[in-house]
Amino acid sequence: MAMAPTAKVVLGCIAFGVFWVLAVFPAVPFMPIGRTAGSLLGAMLMVLFQVLSPDQAYESIDLPILGLLFGTMVVSVYLERADMFKYLGNLLSWKSQGPKDLLCRICLVSAVSSAFFTNDTSCVVLTEFVLKIARQQNLPPHPFLLALASSANIGSAATPIGNPQNLVIAVESKIPFGKFLFGIVSAMLVGICVNALILLCMFWKVLSLRKDEEQPDHDQVELALEEDVINSHRFSPATMSHLTFDNISDDDDALSCHSLPTLRNHVGGSGDDEIFRDAKGATKDVKLYDGSSLQKKDEKVVASTNGFGFEDIDEKKAKWKMILWKIGVYVITLGMLVSFLMELNMSWTAITAAMALVVLDFKDARPCLEKVSYSLLVFFCGMFVTVEGFNRTGIPSAIWDFMEPYAKIDRVSGVAILAIVIVVLSNLASNVPTVLLLGSRVAAAAATISPEKEKKAWLILAWVSTVAGNLSLLGSAANLIVCEQARRAQNCGYNLTFWAHLKFGVPSTIIVTAIGLTLIRA
Repeated sequence: MAMAPTAKVVLGCIAFGVFWVLAVFPAVPFMPIGRTAGSLLGAMLMVLFQVLSPDQAYESIDLPILGLLFGTMVVSVYLERADMFKYLGNLLSWKSQGPKDLLCRICLVSAVSSAFFTNDTSCVVLTEFVLKIARQQNLPPHPFLLALASSANIGSAATPIGNPQNLVIAVESKIPFGKFLFGIVSAMLVGICVNALILLCMFWKVLSLRKDEEQPDHDQVELALEEDVINSHRFSPATMSHLTFDNISDDDDALSCHSLPTLRNHVGGSGDDEIFRDAKGATKDVKLYDGSSLQKKDEKVVASTNGFGFEDIDEKKAKWKMILWKIGVYVITLGMLVSFLMELNMSWTAITAAMALVVLDFKDARPCLEKVSYSLLVFFCGMFVTVEGFNRTGIPSAIWDFMEPYAKIDRVSGVAILAIVIVVLSNLASNVPTVLLLGSRVAAAAATISPEKEKKAWLILAWVSTVAGNLSLLGSAANLIVCEQARRAQNCGYNLTFWAHLKFGVPSTIIVTAIGLTLIRA
């Protein structure tokens, strides 16, 4: 592509520069408007500067990517409601064999959940569980938080729905879900093991220290986690008792439910009659029978007590209804994954699964739909327009024309140079813009060699741009989510610093990326 006129190039660079600054540093002092507004500002400037026409700007928005992203986010919301992530969190402490075993479990659970439920979602939910387990076992949270964030990034590289940049690659490359998975899964599995080994080597002494406080066993940890989950959903209809003050009869002869504990406290070995008062002051006679049973003289009292059996039945019905609903959610999600493997259209498959979950829930979907990150969808819209405008300046093509002879993927040196460029750009411009800028060019260059090389080029781009997020704290949204969640956590807040992450991120990114490149298969 030839270079655009000088004025168009300068104005396009200014618009892209504004987008880049606000995307990488969303709280800059001179314009603290955030990433989403920054992407819209960059898109608006592209149109205002006439780098793109309004029609070209609308055409640059990739609706299949937005549809796939929306559908997977809705499915993740319902999976969270169905306690999928609570069960994953419980796996972290189930029969734990100590800190080192816990770290390896976090790596595995984080990677697998991120591959199918996106890395951002996994980090949002699992960070709280990791912090609670570390607190219960009196362990430093630093290595476990690093394990969670880095493994989430590595695991998300294995599937098209693992992260946003893979969504873009899957749609643009038209690589089926199954072939995408099997092309990268071996690199992902080995990468997770290597990443866990690096963490163990770096924090072996920390994980081997014996604390003065007694270590609780895994049953105590699971109980504490369960109590925290119940407390955090205290007012959820699924966990509230059906027995409320409204169930107490207003009839003067009715037995108050608050009187039953009083009765039980008075049960003794004698058979003498005793007198008690209900909530409204009415006097009732009861006979204590065999020191444990109550023989009530008033039939209305008996009828009132029998009412509690109906409440038990209602609770059992509600419990089974919830169990069946959860099974339905899991079946629909599994059906979505099977449809992906059958090479059906991923965007409409995800949307169909999302709507099936809405119908299955059979209630107003607004509370669930409000949990979807619409700001992320808007960010993508603005980014599509901004990147398309920057492409039309001709600068990305000129840079690639200079690099292409040195980045041939049929040579080891070419793959290494391409990987270095992707890692640097992913940390400077973020991974999704890097994929949008380089994707079609890298694939076109590889297609001149063979169709298999074209597919491999897309997979290399997916692997390297994703693992590159582990280099620094700012490298991926998953890192920032773990850092922010840990900092805001109640009773166990922890600040994961930039330099603490960088000491681990640099060697891990280099080693895991290099090993994975040798295992990717077209």
